[in-house]
Amino acid sequence: MNTIANNIKQRLSLREPLQDSLDIVVQLCQELELKKEVDLEAELEKIKAHFPTCTDFERDFVSIAFSIATGVGKTRLMGAIVAYLYLQKGVKNFFILAPNLTIYDKLIEDFGNPAYHKYVFNGISEFVHNRPVAITGDNYAQQGALFSDAEIRINIFNIAKFNSDNRGTKQGGVSLAPKIKRLSEYLGQSYWEYLSGLEDLVILMDEAHRYHADASKNAINELKPILGIEMTATPFDEKGKQFKNIVFEYSLAQALSDGKYVKNPAIATRKNFQKGSLSDREVEIIKLEDAISIHQDTKNELEIYSKNNEVKLVKPFILVVCKDISHAKEIYELINTDGFYDGQYKGKVLQIDSSTKKEEDIEQQFISLESPDNEIEIVIHVNMLKEGWDVTNLYTIVPLRAANAGILVEQTIGRGLRLPYEGKRTGEDKIDKLTVVAHENFNAVIEAAQDPNSVLNKMSFVEIAEEDLSTKTVVVTSQPVMEQTFVKEQEKINVIVNPQDKQKAQNNLDAKKAIINVLPDFGSLPEVRRVEDLSKEEVKRKVIRQVEKNLSEGQGNLFAAQIVAEAKVIYDTMVTEYKKNIIEIPRMDLVQGETRAEFKQFDLDITGFNFQALEQEIIRMGLKDRQVETLKAKSSGSYGNPIKLIIAELIDYPEIDYDENAELLYHLATQAYEAIKANISNEEELPSAIFQFKAAIAEKVYSQMKQHFQLHSADYVAPRVFPFIRIEQWSFSSLVNAGYKDYRDIVSPTNMIPKYVFRGFEKACHFEYKFDSKAEQDLAFVLENDATVIKWLRPAPNQFRIYWDNNSKRYEPDFIVETESTIYMLEVKRSDQTEEETVLAKKVAAERFCKYASEYTAENKGKKWVYLILPHNEVSRTVSMNYLATKFKG
Repeated sequence: MNTIANNIKQRLSLREPLQDSLDIVVQLCQELELKKEVDLEAELEKIKAHFPTCTDFERDFVSIAFSIATGVGKTRLMGAIVAYLYLQKGVKNFFILAPNLTIYDKLIEDFGNPAYHKYVFNGISEFVHNRPVAITGDNYAQQGALFSDAEIRINIFNIAKFNSDNRGTKQGGVSLAPKIKRLSEYLGQSYWEYLSGLEDLVILMDEAHRYHADASKNAINELKPILGIEMTATPFDEKGKQFKNIVFEYSLAQALSDGKYVKNPAIATRKNFQKGSLSDREVEIIKLEDAISIHQDTKNELEIYSKNNEVKLVKPFILVVCKDISHAKEIYELINTDGFYDGQYKGKVLQIDSSTKKEEDIEQQFISLESPDNEIEIVIHVNMLKEGWDVTNLYTIVPLRAANAGILVEQTIGRGLRLPYEGKRTGEDKIDKLTVVAHENFNAVIEAAQDPNSVLNKMSFVEIAEEDLSTKTVVVTSQPVMEQTFVKEQEKINVIVNPQDKQKAQNNLDAKKAIINVLPDFGSLPEVRRVEDLSKEEVKRKVIRQVEKNLSEGQGNLFAAQIVAEAKVIYDTMVTEYKKNIIEIPRMDLVQGETRAEFKQFDLDITGFNFQALEQEIIRMGLKDRQVETLKAKSSGSYGNPIKLIIAELIDYPEIDYDENAELLYHLATQAYEAIKANISNEEELPSAIFQFKAAIAEKVYSQMKQHFQLHSADYVAPRVFPFIRIEQWSFSSLVNAGYKDYRDIVSPTNMIPKYVFRGFEKACHFEYKFDSKAEQDLAFVLENDATVIKWLRPAPNQFRIYWDNNSKRYEPDFIVETESTIYMLEVKRSDQTEEETVLAKKVAAERFCKYASEYTAENKGKKWVYLILPHNEVSRTVSMNYLATKFKG
């Protein structure tokens, strides 16, 4: 394992396919000559020995291709390769080709702007003080740093400009050389000659299928690079022939199968859709309306996810693909009318094609589509959105132009596969899904999906019921009981007529809010071990001081003095109200420690440790007579300690930490040394043999060490525990019409339960909740009507900070229930899922939380915590909380 490459992988957080690709570059660069004028046949044979798919470079220099699906991170891989070639091989000159202006502009930011959030070299410490210089097709004549030998130079050129410049121009009837070949005043030679004369130029080709035409090939060949790296998601030339120099492939089908790096594409149609006598325009309107329904649902889910997980808000948009510019204009005008969704999308639609793209405001709106401040929700285009358009918030696509299934995927779906949250799936189905509305193409797409070689066989197919399309949803925020009480109190104050009475009531309410807002922050005081301690006089003084400080910040409050005075009067009452309306959930961050790797002690199997020193010779050839002679080379004998030589090789493997494994390393290296010593014919040659074969010896030892390698799952780190935490608000979607139900209502069919918001609770910490299943709704009924239950809570997603799966996921329990002596954390699961690996892993985390919580509350006169998993078929409206606790208590 190459140490430099391993560090780059970690620093750039390369995904697994990109790590594999970098390993290939490392492996080949150890064998290739990496210089001009090499024997291409010999170099090709070196590569074919490892990668038989590479049968022809198809260029006048060594060039290898990586076929990697859109959205996986080809640009980041290019950055990793640049970093490796510089740090390992000393390569300082790179030439990156972009197929169009969009990618050209993006690559300049990616490689040349350290402030850009996608800058590819973030984390490479060697580039902090020696930042690579981006030389572009617009500034190459002015770059004065080209003479610096220490500089890493990344030339970025747009191939379209490149080819047009290559034709040359005329001035005054005299033919001029192409622009890039004209003399540079600064260099004193043509820039082209300068580049082609570099002894370490490496070419990287983004979207490499665009550079397989003869004109591009010829121009690139003239640069005479030492190596070409080609990146593409579609490794086929303009004639449809597959590249012959592919060394790695990570297809879209594989990415979809892995379910990690791209959205899950789905084809949708309206249930029972029949075109029948419908006109083309009527079908288009139906498809657009259905797309709006899907879009609004996705928009709500993204807003809910943002609020519940405290992450950035992603604003989705719809892409409408039209036949031509005239068609695009018709659709644009249709969506902008009052008759389309009651004018809801007027001013929120953008037509982007050759007739509009040059308009500055339209271009700016197009570029900023990912910004939440951008109001555009529908983009209409003809055929302009090609490679390089890497937005992450495209969620719905509506093709209104005729296209077969293959083209539909290749030209359209690829534009919307990127994921918005750090390029990873969230686990939320609707947030990880790209939907293509294809009513009349639906069956054709399904048919195409039967082809096992088609990427479509990894797609899901959805028929949308008409009733689902006709129902609109909105995002609802369910506040904790006390905050909701304040809202109702404010409504009463707003209708008071007398100004003095109104202000007095407002001061009283503002004082209540001010106290309740800061109380949760005082759970970390040493003298506060439970909610009752908030009533201590010294705590009260600190809370009132904080209230006073908050009121004076910013523009202040004209009635701050009166509000503070009111707060002093009502303080004890508000502490009592606060305790009455919360469950005392201890505040802690429950995280796992680092996963520990260990090599178990063992004795080396010394079979095959029969290494003999090689003859060392010097070859000498006369320059004039070309006579060749050989001389024996005599060693100084200073090879160093042979056991330490073996250990030095072993610790180059990234899994082997010297400090943790020193004893084992010395034990194995000594056994290897003794085995070689016993088998060598001339003991004087022992140091030489070990020096010559140290890498092979280490590899044999390492292969045995791997058989005794263990990973120990990380245990939970004992957290610092505080007595209570604020009750967080919920956000979820609700149907616009008839979206609310009383929790006692029987909902039929039961699959409709997740669509409704339920109300009517008296013991809950919120007034409104949603449920994922009938079992959850039934359990809420039990909790509301069981005399032993004092309070209960359906926790918001960010209520707890309980982490599992090596801290990569946060556990969200279904219910928290307080009784006279116990607080229960409940998980409702399908009966056939209670023993699943993920359920049991979450159980470990939850039980550990309950353990630490109980230890804390036992010391502070609080209630013990107990975790229960409840099978869905054991929950009904006729059971009691005591029955469930007794039967399923671990």
